Amino acid sequence: MTAPSAATPRSLAESHRSIAIPAGATGLRRLGAFMGPGFLVAVGYMDPGNWATDIAGGSAFGYALLSVILLSNLMAIVLQALSVRLGVATGLDLAQACRAHHSRTVAIGLWLVAEIAIIACDLAEVLGTAIALKLLFGLPLTWGVVVTALDVFLILALQRFGFRKLEAFIIALLLVIAACFAFELVAAQPSVPAVLRGLIPTPEIVTDPARLYLAIGILGATVMPHNLYLHSSIVQTRAFDQDDAGKADAIRMATLDGTIALGLAFFINAAILIVAAATFHTAGRTDVADIDQAYQLLSPMLGVAGASVLFAVALLASGQNSTVTGTLAGQIVMEGFLHLRLPTWARRLVTRLLAIVPAVIVVGASGDRGATQLLVLSQVVLSLQLPFAVVPLVRFTGSRRVMGRFVSPAWLRALAWLIGAVIIGLNATLLWGMI
Repeated sequence: MTAPSAATPRSLAESHRSIAIPAGATGLRRLGAFMGPGFLVAVGYMDPGNWATDIAGGSAFGYALLSVILLSNLMAIVLQALSVRLGVATGLDLAQACRAHHSRTVAIGLWLVAEIAIIACDLAEVLGTAIALKLLFGLPLTWGVVVTALDVFLILALQRFGFRKLEAFIIALLLVIAACFAFELVAAQPSVPAVLRGLIPTPEIVTDPARLYLAIGILGATVMPHNLYLHSSIVQTRAFDQDDAGKADAIRMATLDGTIALGLAFFINAAILIVAAATFHTAGRTDVADIDQAYQLLSPMLGVAGASVLFAVALLASGQNSTVTGTLAGQIVMEGFLHLRLPTWARRLVTRLLAIVPAVIVVGASGDRGATQLLVLSQVVLSLQLPFAVVPLVRFTGSRRVMGRFVSPAWLRALAWLIGAVIIGLNATLLWGMI
């Protein structure tokens, strides 16, 4: 089994094995010690990019794309479980494993693709946060985009208090988002039979180009490439026993943590689409695709004061959460592929500036509608990057030489390759349609 060499720095060295697992703890107490990384990963599955695709999908096609959210979430659970397995068993994150097991040329190519994915993700965070600031405080969108450069200081402040406190901050914001959408769901009063029918896939999702574009946007917003790098690293913040029994237990507990967290992500993503379908599509407003437009219409169409404000609060919380995890993923990718360490503020500022420039240009040229279109496009770009993270992950976790006794069982390898094939097939269909 591959183990980190002396030349390989520890993934997130400042937090590596920094959280103790209580000796003799069992049941919920033991699970609690492992819970946290899954929720950091789940943030990426409900970032502002999801909002744009879910709102557009719900208003245009009602509940039909709920099945895409469900299938995407199930794919995510499998792929994140593989990330956990890789990180715990080998002591390497996905970026480090790519560097160790690929030629330098291939590794550099994979690094560049991963950076593009992180920039696309950061673009969604920038736009989502800027839109939330505009809705809540009236700040012009262009200035909101510029202000997002300052949230690097939020990361620096949080990291001073340790990784466990950072996890607590993330979970608190996730609960705020969940509470806001629980309220919106009750107010929207969706048709339960229609929701259940929406969970069953239909052929039109693939045959209708408009549905397919949004479906792939939802897939890109849900199964995010940088999360595969992130999860394989942050599971190593736990000081579990390094023998086979300790690793097997850590894989089991961390996988359960991820599955629970992604269940919350599914609820929030589904709630956004359901609220859009029940509020806009049912009323014949199939044209609502802008987050700003959804905000303006929610309270009057639901007849509930404060619905729009809660919507914007949840969006702001989503953007700030995604900022934290995006920074960590960027650090992991750069350190893992290049063995290059930059100060957190420098890494964050570089990534954010690369996202701010196109955002300012688009917002300045085409206003709010351009911002939402850019949000959806960023999610499609993320989906196109997915195979370059998924294929190495599935290969490594299915290799006995890399994983030793923790190699994925045959059924899991088959399922993972099937998921990879579906992702690649959908991307190829989208590209063919564009051509």
